[in-house]
Amino acid sequence: MKNLKYIVPAALLALSSCSPSTRTAADNTVKADSAGSQSSPPSEQIGLFAKMSIRDTIKSGELIQLKFTVYNTADSVQQFCKWHTPFEPLMSKYLDVKDENGEEVNYKGAMAKRIMPPPASSYLKINPKDSLSADVDLAKAYAITKPAKYTVVYNSQNMSGLIVKDSVTFVYAK
Repeated sequence: MKNLKYIVPAALLALSSCSPSTRTAADNTVKADSAGSQSSPPSEQIGLFAKMSIRDTIKSGELIQLKFTVYNTADSVQQFCKWHTPFEPLMSKYLDVKDENGEEVNYKGAMAKRIMPPPASSYLKINPKDSLSADVDLAKAYAITKPAKYTVVYNSQNMSGLIVKDSVTFVYAK
C-alpha cells in the first residue's frame, strides 16, 4: 500500500503525456493531406480534431480502407502525438471494430510498448487552417471475414490528443 502513493501519480503522468497542454515541439511540419488536397473541416469544431471516413459497401477481397483526417481550425500551428493513429504503421489497437451484433472483431496486429513521455519525433505539426490525411487497411490488423455491417470507433484520444466524435460504418459483402 505504501507504493500506491507513487504508482498512482506515475500512472497519471504517463497517461497525460500526450495531452494538448503538455505537448512539446516536433521537428517535422505537416502540410496538406497526402493527396495534396484540402477539404473543408466541419465548422463546429475549433482547434485540432479528426474525422474518419470509409466506403459504405466493401466487397470481399477489396481493401477495407479507412481514411483518417486531422483538421486544424485554429489560427496557430497545432500538434498531436502520432502514436495510436494511422500516421504510423499498425502498432496498436487504436480502433474498436464491432459487427452489427455488437461482437468485437479480433485485432491481429502488433502491440508496441512505448517509452514515456513520447519523444519530440512522435509529434506531427499541422499548420493553421490545414489538414492531414492517412489511410489504413483494416484487413491488415482486424479479422474481418464474415459478411456483416461493421462499426469503427477511434479509442485512443488519450494517447494522441485527437478528438474523433463520430464512428463510421460499412457493409462487408461477399
